[in-house]
Amino acid sequence: MKTTLSLKPAEVKKDWVLIDAEGVVLGRLASIIAMRLRGKHKPQFTPHVDCGDNVVVVNAEKVHVTGHKAEQSVLYYHTGYPGGIKGRSIRQRLDSAHPERVLEKAVERMITRGPLQRLQMKHLYVYPGPAHKHEAQQPVALDVAALNPKNKRG
Repeated sequence: MKTTLSLKPAEVKKDWVLIDAEGVVLGRLASIIAMRLRGKHKPQFTPHVDCGDNVVVVNAEKVHVTGHKAEQSVLYYHTGYPGGIKGRSIRQRLDSAHPERVLEKAVERMITRGPLQRLQMKHLYVYPGPAHKHEAQQPVALDVAALNPKNKRG
């Protein structure tokens, strides 16, 4: 008799993955990270359980945006006050004090919304430069640029 196995939260084994974002296209990188955070790359994937990996991304400020999206694509936010809608281009956000937030927002919008999304996003660690504080976890390097020739530009 064939049965479908459903993973329980206590049975989840989380790995640590290190990704270098230098020169990698933003959207392609975000989709790979979202897949790793959800756990869809694992054969025992269960939709209602946080079975994804811990993902560490370095060099987020050097992510590549194709075409004219860096100047033309505007990310909007609201201050909370009447008439307080503001927008900044991706280039302005990458040149700001927190360039890692561009990648965090791209990944956040690719994961299903709700309580499970908030739990999965806690396992994403994005750093603007090459240094990170997760050497003790011994993350395995994942070469995203080598997965597909279109992933790396510039």
